[in-house]
Amino acid sequence: MRALVLGTDGTLSLRDRPKPSAGDECVIRVTAAGICGTDLELLRGYAGFSGVPGHEFVGVVEDTGAGDSAWIARRVVGEITVGCGRCAGCRAAGRGHCDVRTVLGIRDRDGAFAEYLSLPSVNLHAIPASLDDVTAVFVEPTAAACRVVEQVEIERGTVAAVVGAGRLGLLVAQVLRAQGADVTAIVRTESSRATAAALGFESVTVDTARRSLARRFDVVVDATGAPAGFAAAGALVRPRGTIVLKSTFHGETPVSFSPLVVDEITVVGSRCGPFARAIDLLADGRVDVKPLVTAAYPLEQFAQAFEVAKRGLKVIFRVD
Repeated sequence: MRALVLGTDGTLSLRDRPKPSAGDECVIRVTAAGICGTDLELLRGYAGFSGVPGHEFVGVVEDTGAGDSAWIARRVVGEITVGCGRCAGCRAAGRGHCDVRTVLGIRDRDGAFAEYLSLPSVNLHAIPASLDDVTAVFVEPTAAACRVVEQVEIERGTVAAVVGAGRLGLLVAQVLRAQGADVTAIVRTESSRATAAALGFESVTVDTARRSLARRFDVVVDATGAPAGFAAAGALVRPRGTIVLKSTFHGETPVSFSPLVVDEITVVGSRCGPFARAIDLLADGRVDVKPLVTAAYPLEQFAQAFEVAKRGLKVIFRVD
């Protein structure tokens, strides 16, 4: 099969790789996959990953292990973390925190930038016909956005800011709004401002927010994917407010702990989330992804696809 492979030297190449066999998992023919911020960070060394990247996908099940044949021919998306279900991490916090987990396209498991991938059936979610492939690619990141409202109480009138109005940030903003929050998007560029406006959000630049909106927000979500995001979030959150961290990137984040202690700030790490909720929000239009898509490419044009993704919003691979 054709697969986009990240080498140990940080370079990408299109190669021929063996098609995965079912064993005790399901083999999925990938029809579309999205480039996200984590994929870009993998190129910089995040997680020390080499292999096939990509974890936002939609596809069709073509083969299964014994007992899972009901999945064959179904159109699916998949939760990206595969856990053992038995270790201390799984027992304490679920398979997503397994001590020996693999993560699709991120940790010890080939991902979605290929013609085929494999996942256990427990990870799969069927997609309704009403969701096209491009929209279905957004199920995984929308689920990650939904995780915020599982972890932090958001109610009507909660004053929230999302720092980083990009691929993930504008999904988070829409999920918070659907929960009743009053959301402001904190942007860096005019293109980000235009996309936020297309989705109905008021926006301000980071510098303006730090000058005029400091210590105003009940909840601030850092979705910048950059070290500076945490400091910006810290400047905007009110005393006894909450900062939610959605950024993963290669490198370290400098943190001044004194303001967090003095203002009694709650800091919440937030990762993967509920797929069923994400599918519902996408299906009924409360989360709109069309303004977030920049372009679509075949795998053969991976170099151009990644260059475009570095400059903006979501780039989709069409794997036909």
